[in-house]
Amino acid sequence: MLQSFLQDAIYLIPAVLLSLSFHEFSHGYVAFKLGDPTAKQAGRLTLNPLAHIDPLGTLCMLIFRFGWAKPVPVNVMYFKDRKKGMAITAAAGPISNLLLAFLCLLLFVPVLVYAGWTAVGSYAANFLYIMVMINVGLAVFNLLPISPLDGSKILYAVLPNKIYFSIMRYERYFQPVLFLLLWTGLLSRPISFLRDAVISGMEFLVSPIFSLFL
Repeated sequence: MLQSFLQDAIYLIPAVLLSLSFHEFSHGYVAFKLGDPTAKQAGRLTLNPLAHIDPLGTLCMLIFRFGWAKPVPVNVMYFKDRKKGMAITAAAGPISNLLLAFLCLLLFVPVLVYAGWTAVGSYAANFLYIMVMINVGLAVFNLLPISPLDGSKILYAVLPNKIYFSIMRYERYFQPVLFLLLWTGLLSRPISFLRDAVISGMEFLVSPIFSLFL
């Protein structure tokens, strides 16, 4: 198992770092475009992984293929519509990962067909497909309505304030429970099922393009 992980690490580590950085950069960029300069002032409008990495979330990504980065700071006071602004900012991360996954899938077959017989081409093809897996998994996982994930921020944005504040009283317990669910596999299996379903849908959409190269 360790040997297999070390072999996969040459693909996994750069894919995880790039995917998490792109996810958090997208949060910060959208918040900035909506009027909130907090992420920019904190130096988070960058794809540099060192600005975004959360050790526990990155470890979860490497082990379970699902995880999180250090949340981008957002000040909703800058938004004209606070709830709507927060929901859009939260959704930006998962959406950006889905777009990145789709782009990598589009490139996968051409790279495999035209360069897959070379060492560099083989690495690129494997890396692209792992990027698809990582980014779709990251998007699906972060859309779960569990704090501190993005799905919770989207959900809270549409909840009445009374319900929102009732839930937030227990927020400190959510992350340990989330990690426990991942560790026991109770959450990994349904997320894997959803991830694979999304990837299958993407493959269906790009199959006419794939046929041009096969």
